Amino acid sequence: MTTSPGRRSSTFTRLLRHGFTDPSAAEQLLDLDALASVRSDPVLLEALGATADPDLALRGLVRVVEAGEESERQVLLDTLVTAKPLRDRLLGVLGASEALGDHLARHPRDWRALVTYESADLHPGVAEFEQGLADAVDPDSLRVAYRRCLLTLAARDVCGTTGLAQTAAELADLATATLRAALAIARTAAPEDAAQCRLAVVAMGKCGGRELNYVSDVDVIFVGEAHDGVDETKAMQAATRLAAHMMRICSETTVEGTIWEVDANLRPEGRNGPLVRTLSSHLAYYQRWAKTWEFQALLKARAVAGDPELGAEYVEAVSPLVWGAADRENFVPDVQKMRRRVVDNIPADRIERELKLGPGGLRDVEFAVQLLQLVHGRSDASLHSGSTLEALRALADGGYVGRADAAQLDEAYRFLRAMEHRIQLHRLRRTHLVPEDEADLRRIGRSLGMRTDPVAELNKAWKRHASVVRRLHEKIFYRPLLDAVAQLAPGESRLSPKAAAIRLEALGYADPAAALRHLEALSSGVTRKAAIQRTLLPVLLGWFADSADPDAGLLGFRKVSDALGKTPWYLRLLRDEGAAAENLARVLSAGRLAPDLLMRAPEAVAILGDPEGLRPRTREHLEQEVLAAVGRAGDAESAVAVVRGVRRRELFRTTAADLIGSYGTEDSPAEQDHGALVDRVGSAVTDLNAATIAGALRAAVRERWGDTLPTRFAVIGMGRFGGHELGYGSDADVLFVHRPREGVSDEEAGRAANAVVGEMRRLLQLPTADPPLLIDADLRPEGRTGPMVRTLKSYEAYYRRWSLVWESQALLRAEHMAGDEELGRAFVELVDPLRYPMEGLGEDAVREIRRLKARMESERMPRGADPTLHAKLGRGGLSDVEWTVQLMQMRHGWAEPGLRTTRTREALAAACAAGLIPAEDAQTLDEAWVLAARVRNAVMLVRGRPGDTFPSDARELAAVGRYLGYEPGHVGDMLDDYRRITRRARAVVEERFYGAAG
Repeated sequence: MTTSPGRRSSTFTRLLRHGFTDPSAAEQLLDLDALASVRSDPVLLEALGATADPDLALRGLVRVVEAGEESERQVLLDTLVTAKPLRDRLLGVLGASEALGDHLARHPRDWRALVTYESADLHPGVAEFEQGLADAVDPDSLRVAYRRCLLTLAARDVCGTTGLAQTAAELADLATATLRAALAIARTAAPEDAAQCRLAVVAMGKCGGRELNYVSDVDVIFVGEAHDGVDETKAMQAATRLAAHMMRICSETTVEGTIWEVDANLRPEGRNGPLVRTLSSHLAYYQRWAKTWEFQALLKARAVAGDPELGAEYVEAVSPLVWGAADRENFVPDVQKMRRRVVDNIPADRIERELKLGPGGLRDVEFAVQLLQLVHGRSDASLHSGSTLEALRALADGGYVGRADAAQLDEAYRFLRAMEHRIQLHRLRRTHLVPEDEADLRRIGRSLGMRTDPVAELNKAWKRHASVVRRLHEKIFYRPLLDAVAQLAPGESRLSPKAAAIRLEALGYADPAAALRHLEALSSGVTRKAAIQRTLLPVLLGWFADSADPDAGLLGFRKVSDALGKTPWYLRLLRDEGAAAENLARVLSAGRLAPDLLMRAPEAVAILGDPEGLRPRTREHLEQEVLAAVGRAGDAESAVAVVRGVRRRELFRTTAADLIGSYGTEDSPAEQDHGALVDRVGSAVTDLNAATIAGALRAAVRERWGDTLPTRFAVIGMGRFGGHELGYGSDADVLFVHRPREGVSDEEAGRAANAVVGEMRRLLQLPTADPPLLIDADLRPEGRTGPMVRTLKSYEAYYRRWSLVWESQALLRAEHMAGDEELGRAFVELVDPLRYPMEGLGEDAVREIRRLKARMESERMPRGADPTLHAKLGRGGLSDVEWTVQLMQMRHGWAEPGLRTTRTREALAAACAAGLIPAEDAQTLDEAWVLAARVRNAVMLVRGRPGDTFPSDARELAAVGRYLGYEPGHVGDMLDDYRRITRRARAVVEERFYGAAG
C-alpha cells in the first residue's frame, strides 16, 4: 500500500471516513501478514468503522489473530468475513473493551464462544452461566471461564441485542453462578467443613437487585446453621472458613487476574461482626440494634448460593423488618440524615465527574426510589422489588410518583447506567468517574450511538440527564402530594389521603393532616397563582423537611402567601430568583422569631431575593433613614412607629442572614467561621438599636423643643450594647449624660434631660406590632436609686469620690451611641482613667473583683438550672470568659493600647498578642464564648423569646442543634460538645482569673 510522497493513499482516506483517529497506524496494521487474506475485504473495514473505537478494535483483532495457531487463524478470519453475527460481536467487543481483548489474546480460541447465535444464547440465565462455568475446578480456571461468559454477555450488550436492564440482570446472574462455583470449589477443598454446616449466601446491593455493573463489589451476607448433631460453635467456625475461602477465590489476583471483590461489610456490626451468623443471631441484631440504613440495604436481599432453604428462610424472616422500618422511632431523623447527599469524601476536582455519587448521579435516583419503597411498601406489596427500574415503574403505577417524573427518571437512570457500563467495560476496572481524556469520551459516545460529534453529544446528554435527576430527586417526594390534593387530572393514579399522610409523616411532618390542608389551600384550582404554587411547592416541601420543624415552615409559607398572594411580584420572585425560595424556606422553618418578624410586614420577603439584601446596613445608613423618617412624621408617636418599623425590617434582615449563613444553601455552604457569624449579628443589632435610639431621641426632642434641646444630651452604650455584642433578645444597657447649654440653668437642663429620657423610653415601648426596645439604665451611679440622667460634672464628681471597682469594670464597655458626639467623647475620656487605671489594679481591687464574681456565681444562677448548660452564668459561659478578659483589661489596659476596646473577642486577641495569655488558652476561651453566644441567639431564634439555657422541648432542641450545625438525631452530641468546650474554658478561668496567672 505504498504511495508517492505527499499523497495520501485511498486506504488512508477510507480509514478516516470510517472513524479511525490514527489512520497511519491502522494502515500499518492492515499491511501485516496476519491479515493478508482479509485486508481488502470491504466488510472488514465497514465493521471496524461501526465499533466504538475502530483503532482499538483493529489492534485487538491483530493481537487475537497473531496469538492463535496457524490453522486457527484462517478459521477465525474466514468466519469473520462470512458470518456477520460473529463479525459484529467480536469487533464490537474489541472496540469497546481493551481488557476483553487482552483475554482473547491470552485465550485465542475463546472467540468461538461468540459464534453461536441460538435463541437460548440471546437471554441466558443462571443455569446457562452455571453450565459455562461447570469445568472450573480452581481459581484460575474459574477466572478464565468467567471471562469467557462475560465475553458473550458484553458482545450482546455492545451490539444492542440486550438493553441496559437485561445486561445488568445477566451480570447479576453471572455473579450468582460464579458465587456458586466458588463455593463449590471451597467445599471440595474442605469437605470436613462442608459436612458440619449449612451455609447460605445472600446477595445484597446491585447483585441482590439483579442490576449489577460490569465491575462492582458483590455485596453478600452469610447465614449459617449447624447440621444435626454438630456443635453450633464448631459449625460456625467451619462455615466461616468456607465463606472466607469463597471470598478469596473471587477476590484474589492470580495470573488470570481477578473476578471482583466479595464484600461482606453490610453484615451486622460490619467489619467488626462475625463473618457468618445463625439466622436467629441475625434477627436478634436487626430487632435490637440495626439502623435505618441497614433495612434500606436489606431491601435488595436475595438468596443466591449455598443452602437454598436457609437462604429463603433468611429473606422471609427479614422481610417484615424491612417493610416495617418506617414505623421505627428514629426513622424520620434517619431519613433526614440519609437524604443529605454524601459527597464530603469526594475530592473537589472529581465531584463534577462522579457518575454515581455526584449531584444528579445514580445514587440520587436509587436513594429516592428506595426511600419511597420503605415509606409506602408497608401497605403495598407491589413495591417489594430489589430492582430500581422495576420499583420506579411500580411507584408510578401506584401513583406514588408522577408518571412524567418516573419516565424522565427512568430515561436518565438508563443513560447514566449505560455510561457507567461503557466506562467500566473498557479496562474492567471499578470506577464511577467520567474520564477527562477526549479519546475515552469519544469511545464512550460512539458506543452509545453518537457518531456526528461524540464528545460534545455525550457531554450534552450527560449534563442534561444529570440535571433532570438533580431537579427531580427532591420533587418526586412531594409532587404526588400536590396531585393528591389538587385533583386536576381525573383518571390519573394519585396518592390516597392516607398514603399522602404517611409520606408526610415519614418526611418529618408532625401533623400530616394540617399539612395536607395547607397544600390544598395553596395549590388547588386552575388560576395562574395556583399553577405557580404547584411548581414551587415540591421543592419548598423538601427544604422544609430539611429543618427541625417542617410543619412551621409550611404554615408560615401559607401565611406569607395569603398575605402577599395578590401582589404580582411575590410568586414571580420565588419562581424566578433561585435563591429567594430556598432562603424563604430556611427562614420560615428554623424557628419563631424570623417568621414573626416577617409576618408583621410580609413585603420584607423581597430582601431574600436580592443578592445584597442579606448584607447588614451600616449605622450611618440606618441613622440617615431613621432621622429622615422622623423629620417627615407629624408627631413623636408616628415618628417612632416608623423608626420601630425600620428596626423590625432590619432585625428580619439580620435573622435571615444569620439563619441562611448557619444552615447554608444548595449553592452556598454553611459559614464555617462561627465567630464571624456572632460578630455580624452583634454588630448589626448594635448598630440597629443605636439608630433606633437616635431616632427616638430626635422624635422626643422635636415634639416639645423643636430642633434644639436646652441641654446637650448623649446616650452611652454599656454592657453588650457598648461591646457591639447584642443578641436578638438583649436589652440596651445605657447611661444618659447631659451638659446644659450656655445660658440654661442646671434645673431647667435637668428637667429637659429627664423629660427626654422618659419620653424616649415610653415611645420605644408603646404596644405595637413591632418588637419593643427595652432601655436599661441600671448600671448608672447608685443604680436604681440614683438619678436617671446626670451632667458630665456630676458623673466626674461621683466617680472621683464614690466609684466602686465594679463600676470601673462596667465602664469597660462604655461607648457613645447616640446624641451629642462631642459630649459622648468627653464622657469616654472622663472614664478612661477609671477603666484603665495607671499601673493597673491594686491587689485589693483584684480580690474584690474575684469576690464579686464568686458571689454572682452562687447567688444569680437560677434555681434548678444546670450550671453546665447555662450559657450566661454557667461553667465556662459568657460571664466566665468576659470577667477573665475584663480583669486583664483593667490590669494591663494602661500599658497595652490593644486592650482598650469594648469588645470581648478583640480584647482577648490583643491580650494574646501582648503575651498576657497563651494562644491555646485564648483559643479555648474564644471558642467557648462564641458557642455560648450562638446558643443564646439560637434559643431566641427558635423560641421567639430570650433564654440562657437549651430548650427542654425536643423539637426546639433539635432546631437549636440544626442552627449550631448538628445533623438530625445528634442533640446528644451537641450537649456533650457544649459541656466539653465550656469545661475546658472553665479550667482556663480557674487559672487566669482565680489563680495567680494574668
